[in-house]
Amino acid sequence: MSYLGIDLGTSGLRALLIGEDGKSIGSAEKHYNVSNPQAGWSEQNPQHWIDALDGAIGELKKQHSEFSELKGIGVAGHMHGATLLSADGAVLRPCILWNDTRSYKEAAILDALPNVRELSGNIVFPGFTAPKLEWVKNNEPDIYAKVAKVLLPAAYLNFYLTGSYVADMSDSAGTSWLDCSARVWSDELLKAGHMRRDQMPSLVEGCEVSGELKSELQQKWGLSNTVIIAGGAGDNAAAACGIGALDEGQGFVSLGTSGVILAARNAYVPDPATAVHTFCHAVPDRWYQMGVMLSATDSLNWLAGITGTKQSELTSALGDKVLPPSSVRFLPYLSGERTPHNDAEIRGGFTGLATSTNHHDMTQAVIEGVSFGLRDSLAALQSTGAKLDGLTAIGGGSASHYWLQLLATILGLPLHLPKGHEFGAALGAARLGQVTAKSIAPEDVIVAPEISQTIDPVSTLQPQFDEAYQNFRLAYSGLKAIQ
Repeated sequence: MSYLGIDLGTSGLRALLIGEDGKSIGSAEKHYNVSNPQAGWSEQNPQHWIDALDGAIGELKKQHSEFSELKGIGVAGHMHGATLLSADGAVLRPCILWNDTRSYKEAAILDALPNVRELSGNIVFPGFTAPKLEWVKNNEPDIYAKVAKVLLPAAYLNFYLTGSYVADMSDSAGTSWLDCSARVWSDELLKAGHMRRDQMPSLVEGCEVSGELKSELQQKWGLSNTVIIAGGAGDNAAAACGIGALDEGQGFVSLGTSGVILAARNAYVPDPATAVHTFCHAVPDRWYQMGVMLSATDSLNWLAGITGTKQSELTSALGDKVLPPSSVRFLPYLSGERTPHNDAEIRGGFTGLATSTNHHDMTQAVIEGVSFGLRDSLAALQSTGAKLDGLTAIGGGSASHYWLQLLATILGLPLHLPKGHEFGAALGAARLGQVTAKSIAPEDVIVAPEISQTIDPVSTLQPQFDEAYQNFRLAYSGLKAIQ
């Protein structure tokens, strides 16, 4: 038998086929664009996700005979997106994405209401789903009146696959409508956001059945088996499943479009004031917490774009050994920030620029600034009681050995690199599909990968970076004062 993991990312979809032994058989990727019709807006047409999935499935079917033995599917997706459907299941408008900050005023109003933080376990961030619907209500009332269902991106793909409205706990925890302790839709939170329970999908755990593959897709894909669709997961919960982070003390740092430090928790210990996210995990009776910064590799993408240079060229020019802190400082708030500032309106900046400043100096400053931002998240996590002796490093930025050495030094933690390339959200989703289809314990499949390398902090530079980090925090205060 084979199992399929689908990672619905912000810039593209990745489909990973694994075998009974959990090893990769093959994968396919399809890309699409994000629309930014106004400053701070970020949207996608859900049809692009379907087109990308159909294209990826076509490749896997053509290239790997094992696809015909498909038994289970798990879907992971970027969280918080608002996909609005009419009563007949039609998409009413482009999906408003996780990094869209237009609803910052609505978020602040919801966040100030009694019991909202207590029930959801989180600040109501502008990127969350509930304030998006408040914005639609206030600015697109005709569309709002037609909303019969609100689905997160992964749940929308599940709807395409099964024809049923079902969402998993880990993804739904980022809506501000879920009671993350009881793992149920909260009538009080729904009322606060002017939503109804019938507009919500049914809830399942990530390793529970959400439905079966529709007969028309089964026929189109050339399958004779009944294919089980798992509840799936939000992207970071799926990534945690991909690197086997289920229990206390396990976690990862992700250098992707956004930057994330995640810690698995065996108990529900929210602390919204830290701006740490406290969400349900993709398996029952577990949670996870994470600090999130909105522009991680996106900051390097921005620098590469304005300098007309490839990311890899920028980072490779720094060499192999970590340099002392740059005299140029970068504040990585290109799209606002979540942890620890909860500030949708703050924007980034450079300080210390001189006529002698070049691409090399700016690159060093950018990756130092992102790393300092991740240290902010680590400090916030540690304040909630999370204990982390090391982190698994994932995401596109982890391809830079320089960046990993720098990050280990700034965080003061060893970073572990998994062996091979299959350890992210697509693998986690495939594992959830396997667990669900076989009705087995998650711990039988969701295990830690073999580690190929451990990168330790550069101890001789830690005092300098500790001082630079304190200056970074002061620079944020200064930037905030003038914006």
